[in-house]
Amino acid sequence: MAVVAIAISFLVIIVAVAISGGFRREIRSGVSAVTGDVLLTNAAADLTGSDASVPATPSYLPELEAVPGVERIEPVVYRAGILKLGDDIHGALFKGTRADTAALGVRVPSTLAERFGLGVGDDLTAYFIGEKTKIRKWRIVSVYENAMETEEGQLLYVPIGDLRRVAEWGPDEASLLEVTLSPRHHSRRAMVQATQELGWRATLGARENEDPLRAVSAQERFAQLFDWLDLIDFNVYAILLLMTIVAGFNMISGLLILLFRHVSTIGTLKTLGMGDRAIAGVFLRVGARTVAIGMAIGNALALLFCLVQGTTHWIKLNPVNYFVSFVPVHVNVPAILLADLAAFAGILLLLLIPTLFIARVDPAKTVKAD
Repeated sequence: MAVVAIAISFLVIIVAVAISGGFRREIRSGVSAVTGDVLLTNAAADLTGSDASVPATPSYLPELEAVPGVERIEPVVYRAGILKLGDDIHGALFKGTRADTAALGVRVPSTLAERFGLGVGDDLTAYFIGEKTKIRKWRIVSVYENAMETEEGQLLYVPIGDLRRVAEWGPDEASLLEVTLSPRHHSRRAMVQATQELGWRATLGARENEDPLRAVSAQERFAQLFDWLDLIDFNVYAILLLMTIVAGFNMISGLLILLFRHVSTIGTLKTLGMGDRAIAGVFLRVGARTVAIGMAIGNALALLFCLVQGTTHWIKLNPVNYFVSFVPVHVNVPAILLADLAAFAGILLLLLIPTLFIARVDPAKTVKAD
């Protein structure tokens, strides 16, 4: 029973760590795909930069690319539009990128496609309201899966040149510059440092005829989302503590039963001159072996679950509430080993409690009773 309890506890711990890592990786990649990791935008513009333009290739671009952790810097153009879908009117945000090359071709999110029955090859009419209302007819070239949406609406990807013509901008103008950082710089601290460094270089490197740019991190823009991820991590710590206590008390019960069954043996060992610590060490080694067996079984079951869920995505979620359509898992070996080590050490510390019983065993009484 002790082995079963230990195995279940470690199963829950490892699955919780894997799911937490999965959420963080999926949402981080989703945010990065939508907005990049750091935005360099005009200080007078909003965060989508649709009200003012910035140079697509500023004079200090090489200095920005030299910031540690920066993988690439891409200009993008944003334009808010209104879609005419049959009898429905729907607001959306268009994003022009260099990666989209099909003229008047648009990539639409699956949520929009499913809602209005759109598919590849269908036409999409958009109205851009400004001093002059401009109408563009797009052709859907693909439907992409992404639960992340902007505050302004669902994101549709089009060639950057098409949106520049809508905005009446030149070939070297953009709404903002999106900075993508390497995965090693996705921690909160590393992203803050990179954002500050990019902001300083953009400010100090700007020439007199260039407007200064401000740097905004994805964590700052999606603060509530990253706070939610931190809450998930807090829940994982709570689960780790709770499961360690549950497994520890199960082991305490098992060890106490073992001690009660071997009272006479303890008395005999004391009579032969064996000290309380040495005797306790014998029973602790037995308990540690039991914990190790349960830990190995729990880890194996947890890794099997991660393998099945990671390949089949059989446990689904509502992306409206959880930002992803399935339970994500990510096997982070260092994090799992750290969780195993912390839980194992915690259980062994709890096992010191029943060993106090050994000091209360009177050899004269136990040997005589035997």
